Parts: sequence; C-alpha cells; structure tokens
Amino acid sequence: MEKIILDVDTGIDDALAILLAVESGRFDILGITAVNGNVPLDYVIKNTKKVLKHTGKESINVYKGASRPILIEPFHEYSVHGNDGIGGALSSIEVDSDDVADMFAPDFIIEQAERHQGELTLIMVGPLTNLALALRKEPRLAKWIKQVVVMGGLVSEAGKGNTLPTSEFNMYADAEAAKMVFHSGIPLKLVSLDVTKKTFLTSEDIEKLKGTHYYDFVKECTAVYRKYSEENYGVNGCALHDPLTVGVVLDPTLVTTASYFVDIETKSELSYGQTICDFGNLWNKEPNVEICLDVDSERFISMFIDTLKNTIN
Repeated sequence: MEKIILDVDTGIDDALAILLAVESGRFDILGITAVNGNVPLDYVIKNTKKVLKHTGKESINVYKGASRPILIEPFHEYSVHGNDGIGGALSSIEVDSDDVADMFAPDFIIEQAERHQGELTLIMVGPLTNLALALRKEPRLAKWIKQVVVMGGLVSEAGKGNTLPTSEFNMYADAEAAKMVFHSGIPLKLVSLDVTKKTFLTSEDIEKLKGTHYYDFVKECTAVYRKYSEENYGVNGCALHDPLTVGVVLDPTLVTTASYFVDIETKSELSYGQTICDFGNLWNKEPNVEICLDVDSERFISMFIDTLKNTIN
C-alpha cells in the first residue's frame, strides 16, 4: 500500500477526502496533519478527529500544524463550510481536540519523509503552510518525497476563481507558503479548480448512498455547501475538490496532465494567490509542476460513491 500523509484544513470536502482515503483500503496512512484554513486550527483538529471516529479509524494520529499563515492574517470560509466547518454534522460525536500526537506537523512530515525516502506521498488539501515550514527547516525534504499532490490553484480558467476572480482558496489563504513550495524543487502535481469544479456531487448522487454508513453524514454535512453552490452556480451539488485530489493518487488516469513552470503571485491586491502557468514558456524556465488539464468526472464520481457504498449500516 502507498504510504501517505494527508494534510487537511477540515471543512466539508476535506472530510469527504478523509472518507475516501480511509475507505479505499489502499493507503498506509502514516498520519493526518492539520493546518489553519477553511476554519481555525482547533476546529480543523476537532472535525478531523470526529470524522476519524465516525470511520472507526481513531488509531490514525492527528498532528497539530500551523495555526496561521506565514505572513498574512488568517482567512476562513464559513459561508461554504458552515460555522463549525462541517455543516453542523457529527454534532453528537464527542472528541478531545487537545488529544493530538506529540509532534509539530511539519516535524512529523520531515521525520516520515526521511524514514521512508522515495516512498512517501503527501496529499495536501489545505493551505501549504505546514509543507513550507517543513521545507524551510529541512530543504532535503524535496529529495526525500516521492510526490506531493496538491489541491489548489487555477491555471487555465482565469477569472473563475473561488476567492478572488484569479485565485483559489488554498493558494489565497497562504500564497507565501505556496510560493516557497513551488520553488523548492519538490515533485508537485496540482489538482486545480480547472478540474475539481467539474466533479459535482449532486443530491441524486448522495441518494445512491442511502442505506450505507455514510449516507446521513454526507447528506447533512454537504447541505450548506450545496445551498451555496445552488445560490452561486445554479447547481445543487458539492464540488469534490479534495476527494478528487485523493482520487488522483488512487488512479492517476482520472486526469490528463502536462508539466509547466508555475509561479504564485504574492504582491498584487487584485491577484494575490494566483497560480500563473507559463504555457508559452515565455520565462524559459524548467517545468516545476504537473498540472491537470482535464478529468474523467463521471468515472471519479462513480469511484467515490462505490467506495462509500461498501460500508453498510
């Protein structure tokens, strides 16, 4: 099984990504690292532990990471994820958010990367603060990691961002961290809004989970997200940004990719956090990111539903 660390800022789609990673049965999950993002860090930890308890995988350690971005003030997305980050779901599950593994998340990433050189995949579905801090402390990390698969950015659909017209939330939430990671030489695959916005989990899809362990949770936690999507995009659905990122590790053929040089804007008020892809090689720089150009969305949605359907109430 592939060794992974899942780095999350657990809002709704992070929670669904955890379900997919756990229930796929194809990962050796060394740990889950938490980072400030969709909601403050304490909520991220609480939500992550609730989801793990719901899956029966409480033995997976959660590591506390960065509580704020490197330079800017924290920015959260309550309008999409609800006041608690998971749409009020799992309210009956009690967890202790102080009961976390006794190691700072960036240090855990360094430790595991050194121990499993060439074998470890990082799946990053939140702001890249933890990885940036790890790289700053141990630059050799870039050589130790097998691959880093990142949910973030917008490369070919400029103007269709979800935070600024040019920018996706994870990049916007800590653009300085993203810039450090993109310039580190670490092997990166970017699963951007260009493809994730094509993977909508509709209310009809959710009904296919009826009778399974996760039906109530998926229906309840996505309600606020689906309402937001309906009001803003006219579709009652939930874009599976983070689950697709896990899916791409499970089956790389879900996406069509190509490698280009990509940089991160950190200075402009109009485009802070923009992922700028040099499609025409105007900068004459070596590619540093494998970007996703297209996705087999129907096949991925089927994968997601089928994986969760295997858990019967």
